[in-house]
Amino acid sequence: MTTMTGSRLIAEMLRGYGTTHVFYMPAILLGALAEMEDMPIRRIMTHGEKSAAYMADGYARASGRPGICMAQQIGGSNLAAGLRDAYMAASPVIALTGGPTVAAHYRHGYQEVEDHTQFEAVTKFNARVEHVSRLPDLLRQAFRAATTGAPGPVHLEIQGPHGHAAYASAELEVLAEPRFARTPPFRPVADDADIRAALLLLAGAQRPLLVAGGGVTTSQAREVARALAERLSLPLATTLNAKGTLPENHPLAVGVTGLYSRACANRAVAEADVVFFIGSRTGGQTTVDWQVPARGTKVIQLDIAPEELGRNYPNSVSLAGDAQATLVRMLQLCEQQDTVDRGAWNARTRELVAQWRAEFEPLRASDASPIRPERLCKEISDVLPADGVVVSDTGHSGMWTGAMIELTQPGQRYYRCAGSMGWGFPGALGVQCALPDRTVVCFTGDGAFYYHLTELETAARFGINLVVVVNNNSALNQEIPLWDAVYPGKSAANARVDDLWRMRPTNFAQVAESFGCAGIRVEHPCELRGALERAIALKKPVVVDVVTDVGAFAPKAWTPEVRRGV
Repeated sequence: MTTMTGSRLIAEMLRGYGTTHVFYMPAILLGALAEMEDMPIRRIMTHGEKSAAYMADGYARASGRPGICMAQQIGGSNLAAGLRDAYMAASPVIALTGGPTVAAHYRHGYQEVEDHTQFEAVTKFNARVEHVSRLPDLLRQAFRAATTGAPGPVHLEIQGPHGHAAYASAELEVLAEPRFARTPPFRPVADDADIRAALLLLAGAQRPLLVAGGGVTTSQAREVARALAERLSLPLATTLNAKGTLPENHPLAVGVTGLYSRACANRAVAEADVVFFIGSRTGGQTTVDWQVPARGTKVIQLDIAPEELGRNYPNSVSLAGDAQATLVRMLQLCEQQDTVDRGAWNARTRELVAQWRAEFEPLRASDASPIRPERLCKEISDVLPADGVVVSDTGHSGMWTGAMIELTQPGQRYYRCAGSMGWGFPGALGVQCALPDRTVVCFTGDGAFYYHLTELETAARFGINLVVVVNNNSALNQEIPLWDAVYPGKSAANARVDDLWRMRPTNFAQVAESFGCAGIRVEHPCELRGALERAIALKKPVVVDVVTDVGAFAPKAWTPEVRRGV
């Protein structure tokens, strides 16, 4: 051990874990930030604590390394709110905040509110660092908790509003554990007996189907999932978190299933007699609130977190293990089986996909002005590089991109907001920090973009060369049907309630220019391709402001009830 300050220890340990970026709002752990001056760690000061958390989340999802975000005590509640999306997305984020001193307890200390408990609901591990001597072991525990099992956020509250406990000196040991520097640190394999039972059930099914979830992405299991689908001739659907596991023009690919989905994917899952969920929690978004597949369908579930097995569907077979390692073993064992003829079932799923394409191709090719979002998604699909990345906000953004953007190259990736509107833009900045040499395109609506618009200045200041595409219809148009429902006999669009969902027209290209970024305004479909190509070529932060149709609504998720008109 060596005598050093806690500030030096934090900097050295983050470097030891391979951290390349820290996202923060001042003033927190200033000594540690100063100690990073000569280290390969970029210190990204943001304009809000939630932005810092979202950037760390995007960074973590794209890099597989824990994202670091920090805020002083008064910003702790905002940082906790920012961890909600990371928690829902199982993203390894480490949040560091200041906390009250012993002398200030119960005395109305300046800016003091007890916010430690606010982190309980959105973290895997929530701890106080009350003395500098505890920094080494609690930092190690933070990385360990964030990356093991199903990843997730953790929080350390360092005593003192600005984390003053770290300014003290002590005999401290700089010990980073490389195993916990990225996900997954361990790759447990499901039991052979369970794997054989799963293979037997798939072999005996008439209409088996795979659903790849976020665990496939976290485990870097895309290639082996594709190999299994091809070896067993099984159609494969994905959740949003695993979009692109199969190139979306692959004959076995049926698209994204769930609430933000393609009807063909939901229909295929509903018609399957065995559904194999790989690395999916089978939550409400993936299953349209547990309607797709229907209760009673035989389910195989593979998850690294055993407590998830059978949570929402009674499993016919449960596989406890890492997605990549277990699928590799499954491939080895299925070599002992004959390939089952899936001709009729695969023809049926291809028919469903063809029907979906025939229905939406006219909109994807539409020359209408204002621009249809389907056409915008098609143009993004066509210009996205082979290793390009799409990052999407939630709501209509997730619906449009999940269904309409086509990822056709194995190197392309998709990251999406898990539910917090406004996550897309700062989340994409974090993704771009993790992948600085790749083209990252953020798709967001104007309503979501307003949340953290000030981070355009952050992008310009740090040269974060993100392409932001704004689906700009001057409205929260997803709300229009909701307002229609409470204005019986009268359309909200025609009532004097415009201020409840409509916004003033804004030229976001001009806004971007005022922040020091590039701005491109697009008002006609014929301009889209050139604008997107130019934005990618500029190699600087760019906002492509696309004027779209306020009357364009994403299709409602297909369910058996929708099919029957219920």
